[in-house]
Amino acid sequence: MSKTTFFFGQSVFGQLISLIDPTIISKAIKHCHSDRYVKKFKTKDHLISMLFCSFAKCTSLREVSGAMLGLSGKTKHFQLDHIPKKSTLADANQRREADVFGFIYNQLLLKFGHFISDSRIKDVINKQVEIFDSTTISLFRDIMKCVGRKPKDGKRKGGIKVHTIINVDETVPKLVWFTHSATHDHVLLKKLKMDSNTIYVFDKGYNDYKAFQKFSNNDTGFVTRIKDNAVYNTIYHNEIDEHIHSGVLQDEIIEITVNDGTTKSKLKLRKVRFYDRELKREFEFLTNLFEMRPDLVAAIYKLRWQIELLYKQLKQNFPLKYFLGDNENAIKIQIYCALIANLLMTVIQKKLKRSWAFSNLVSFCKIHLFNYMHLLNFLGNPDRDWLKTIRIEQQLQLF
Repeated sequence: MSKTTFFFGQSVFGQLISLIDPTIISKAIKHCHSDRYVKKFKTKDHLISMLFCSFAKCTSLREVSGAMLGLSGKTKHFQLDHIPKKSTLADANQRREADVFGFIYNQLLLKFGHFISDSRIKDVINKQVEIFDSTTISLFRDIMKCVGRKPKDGKRKGGIKVHTIINVDETVPKLVWFTHSATHDHVLLKKLKMDSNTIYVFDKGYNDYKAFQKFSNNDTGFVTRIKDNAVYNTIYHNEIDEHIHSGVLQDEIIEITVNDGTTKSKLKLRKVRFYDRELKREFEFLTNLFEMRPDLVAAIYKLRWQIELLYKQLKQNFPLKYFLGDNENAIKIQIYCALIANLLMTVIQKKLKRSWAFSNLVSFCKIHLFNYMHLLNFLGNPDRDWLKTIRIEQQLQLF
């Protein structure tokens, strides 16, 4: 076989790391003071080590340090200045604040956000749709407060709840917030920015009438599902035009009572009852978007499934079952680095003209992490060298 034309002077891992602008890391270090009193294992080395853990799917500190020690002489290609020992990495995960990794993630999102976004949905409704939800990650130790009753043997598993907000056209987290798993979802509502050009989409676990009133007072749209035991009065039934999707069964204006502890007030909202033919079940949506078509309200809520796909993608491709530390800070660092790895792979996927499934892309990079091939060129046409060899062999058989 002829020599491959995909050879490159930088490993696949080095090419992934090169997507992170060094100025972003420098800015994060300065902002968070993460290298103060640190002699050797700097923030950049810590970040690269934890990204290696995410891409290689390592399950222990010994696995990370041992694998990286075997890379002596190859580290200059991915800018690693200090290979950590097991104890060094454990101390860094415990002492270095996780906020610096969150800062790096947010800066990367600012850099690549326009590249990975798809504005087709925003162009249709002329507003930005943002989805928020949470997922709980169970921990083997009682590190953070967990939910449920205390077992008879007295041993409890901890849990961390990851609250996430995504723009519907970006498919990567815009905001990430960590709490104990016992924290109720609706506390995230306090962190939302009220914006008349934004529509928030969330499930009925976030139902909070005081928050709905705040949305309406600030001209901020929302779409959610109404609870089965909700108490309300029907004020008016809207007529359903013939051109509206036949799945719309009812469109009505309702009135709910908002109790803020001292006073009670009335709030008008809109309830849309919709039959989904695919799932063969009815849904009742609650919104303050009075001018929007009722079938479009249902379509907007259906977009909420994207955040479920994001959680599935993260948990399948960057496993968060095994944590490298038994403290809250180490767990947050590992989650942030998994989010950074997910963002970098999303950028690679967007750059490719050839369609690759995300899971296949991650698996390929894991297998060839330290092979010296041009990542984008190979993924763009992986059969090129093989087909070239076949053509040469066929030509030789003619003589």
